[in-house]
Amino acid sequence: MYRYDQFDHKLVAERVNQFRGQVARRMSGEMTEDEFKPLRLMNGVYLQLHAYMLRVAVPYGTLSSVQMHKLADIATKYDKGYGHFTTRQNLQYNWPALEDLPAILEELAEVEMHAIQTSGNCIRNVTSDQYAGAAADEIDDPRIWSEIIRQWSTFHPEFTFLPRKFKFAVTGCSNDRAAIRVHDIGIELVRGKDGDVAFDIYVGGGQGRTPMIGKLIGEAISREDLLAYLESTLRVYNMSGRRDHLYKSRIKILVHDIGAEEMKRRVEEEFVLVKKQGVLELPQEEVDRIRAYFEAPDFEALDDECAELTAVMASHKRFGAWVNTNTAVHKQAGYAIANISLKPIGGVAGDASDEQMHIVADLAEKYAFSEIRVTHEQNLVLAHVKKADLFALWETLEANGMGTPNLGLITDQIVCPGLDYCALANARSIPISQEITERFADLDRQHNIGELKLKISGCINACGHHHVGHIGILGVDKKGTEYYQVTLGGSADEFTAVGKIVGRAFTEHEIVDAIETIVEVYLGLRESPDERFLDAYRRVGIAPFKEKLYADT
Repeated sequence: MYRYDQFDHKLVAERVNQFRGQVARRMSGEMTEDEFKPLRLMNGVYLQLHAYMLRVAVPYGTLSSVQMHKLADIATKYDKGYGHFTTRQNLQYNWPALEDLPAILEELAEVEMHAIQTSGNCIRNVTSDQYAGAAADEIDDPRIWSEIIRQWSTFHPEFTFLPRKFKFAVTGCSNDRAAIRVHDIGIELVRGKDGDVAFDIYVGGGQGRTPMIGKLIGEAISREDLLAYLESTLRVYNMSGRRDHLYKSRIKILVHDIGAEEMKRRVEEEFVLVKKQGVLELPQEEVDRIRAYFEAPDFEALDDECAELTAVMASHKRFGAWVNTNTAVHKQAGYAIANISLKPIGGVAGDASDEQMHIVADLAEKYAFSEIRVTHEQNLVLAHVKKADLFALWETLEANGMGTPNLGLITDQIVCPGLDYCALANARSIPISQEITERFADLDRQHNIGELKLKISGCINACGHHHVGHIGILGVDKKGTEYYQVTLGGSADEFTAVGKIVGRAFTEHEIVDAIETIVEVYLGLRESPDERFLDAYRRVGIAPFKEKLYADT
């Protein structure tokens, strides 16, 4: 895990002191809210419907147990006893008092955390594959390269005031668990001609009111040239991106307007100039320095077959279901990747209480080398757990509301805060999510349905990633009434697709029944229990779903 160097400590401490003075001037009335807004946004502070919100950076989704304990302590001391894990692998506090924010940032700095660049028109938190360093299919650990990008981009003088916010995602293999194709820049680790690690660069992806899939601009970019190529891409965007229209300012609009080939030409032209300067070539010694922070833990030599695990799975149905859905194959024999669902039936997706955060931190210390991952799907991961420890781990999770065996199922939803918190939202997201999870609470039914990614956004900004849900739900406002538009067929993996709108929107009283209808249509037309919802949809198209949904209209 990366540890702060002297530059990190210095810049974070200076920012805390700076912000303390800004808050004091706001509290005294020397500064208006409009004057304070750009300053607070630089420190990850938003003003929501009811209170300020603080967004804490979790670079590439990796936390230590010490850091998780601190996040829990802050939730107890300064908030309402919980935190909310987000789709950028961050954590948000929804109820901090303005006067407490400098103290919160100071406490975060004690454990090498901050809220810098979690907001504003800058490069946001770099996200990555939650299985990094543990997955058997990765070419290299993507956290190494995510950290290099983080250091390059933090307080970069050219990219502090971009036309709009900018998001990176990095995946270490062709199986995309980081949704790279719906990011401003998505990076896939590949093998170069010499067999060394290289990078495919996708540019211009994004969701919001104009969802687009990123285009492959740079192919097999070498390690030495990675930062120079990224710098060139950002320069083209900074020079050519629109600043006159809020909804047309993202790089995806630039790529769409000029075309992928022209974007590639401009980037490569800029790349020649950047290379001539010679200051952005990434030296091997720097890569080695960063790599040392992500060395594999001290694994035990174990057999991959674990008779104890097999026996307990056979005798304990719910635990067996959890192992089947919530664990993944580890590259080290005798170990597993354990996913912790933050999606209990009837709960709020992504929320964790202070007590739960302490428990996860304790479990990580006991079973997972004191390391925790946050996923972009609003769950947590213990990446290195011995198979023989899974049952003991699960028993503690189950006793504390985190043992739900539903990863990738219909109740494991991405859900934005919606109108319960967000000033931009048109409709509530959380209550709709809760009703759907309660409708599909039966575990046997969920497992019979199989993989089905349902995602809910309370407005067109798409913080709930509804565009790339197998089933997407978008809250809209119609003359003061909340309605919900449904899309089908989206995905955010290596076969990224934007879902298609089925038809007219549904009221809050109709939407859960509509989801039920969609599921029943799927169950009736799938060719076998192994045919996933998305595969069945791609085979038959939208027509049978649409026909059944609107049969009586």
